[in-house]
Amino acid sequence: MVFKRMLRAFGVGGPTVDTVLANPNVRPGELLGGEVRIAGGDHPADIDQVKLSLVTRVEVESGDNEHNRTVEFARVVVGQRITVGPGQNLVLPFRFPVPLETPLTVVHGRPLHGMTMGVRTELEVRGAVDPGDLDAFNVHPLPSQEHVLNAFGALGFGFQRADCEQGRIHGVPQQLPFYQEIEFRPPAQFAHRISQLELTFVTDPHHLYVVLEADRRGGLFRQGGDTFGHFAMSHDEALRTDWAALLHQWTDQVAHRRGGHHGGGHGGHHGGIGAGGVVAGAAAGVFGGMMIGEVLDEVGDFFEGE
Repeated sequence: MVFKRMLRAFGVGGPTVDTVLANPNVRPGELLGGEVRIAGGDHPADIDQVKLSLVTRVEVESGDNEHNRTVEFARVVVGQRITVGPGQNLVLPFRFPVPLETPLTVVHGRPLHGMTMGVRTELEVRGAVDPGDLDAFNVHPLPSQEHVLNAFGALGFGFQRADCEQGRIHGVPQQLPFYQEIEFRPPAQFAHRISQLELTFVTDPHHLYVVLEADRRGGLFRQGGDTFGHFAMSHDEALRTDWAALLHQWTDQVAHRRGGHHGGGHGGHHGGIGAGGVVAGAAAGVFGGMMIGEVLDEVGDFFEGE
C-alpha cells in the first residue's frame, strides 16, 4: 500500500491528458479551438485545475551571454475542481484567444526557420506530479502583415531566419515582454551597403506597427551600425499602402547615408541622445492619401531590454 501511494505521488497510474486541436492553423487575434481529453487512471484523482498556455522560445541576454528559454505568454483555465474516476474519460472543449502580438511561424505555407510555437496543457492533480501535454500549432500572418511581407519578396529580399528576443521596442504600444525579428538578406542592389534587414510587427485591434532594422556595412568613408525605421497605421491603411515602393525608398536612403552609429539596438544595449546616440534624419511619404512618417533613429536604446 505504501509503495502504491509512492507511485501515485509520481503520477504512476494517474490520469493522462491529450489535447487535440480542431485546426492547428490560426492568425493573431483568432481563436484556437480544440478539446482537452482526460483519461482516468487506476484510481480516483482530484484535479484542481486544467490550464492551457501558449509558449514559444525566446532569446534572452544576460550580460555578455545569450540563451534560449521557453516563455509562456498567454493562459486560460478550461476546467477546475474535477474528480476523475478510474477509467473515466472526460472531454473539455476550449476556445483560446490568440494574442494579436503572437509571433508568426508560417508564411505562404512555409515555416519560418527558427520559430517554435505550442499550446501546453497542465493538470494540477492533488498529491501527484502534474501530467502535461504540448502541441505545436501554426501562426499565419494577418492580411496587413502579409501585404508587407509580399513587398519584401517583390523587391528580391531573401528570408534567412526568425526568432523572438526579450525586450521592448521604444515608442510602440507593445504588450508582450518579447518581440519577433524576421531577418532578410538584401537584394544585390543593396547588398554592398546593407548586410541584413530585420522586420518586426507589433499589432493591436486597430493598428499595425512596422519596425525595420538595417545592419549597414562599414567602409573607408562610412561607418557601419544599425539604422531603424518605424511605420504606424491602421490595418486598412496598411492594405492600401504600396509597401514595395515605401520599402525601396527607405532602404535606398539607408544604403546611401553617410555616418552611422556603432553598436546594436537590441535589449541589453544602451545609448540615446544624451549618451552619444544620433537621430539621423526623417523622411515622409504620401501613399493612398495618407501621410506616413518614418524616422531613421540610430540610437542604441530603440530596443529596451527587460
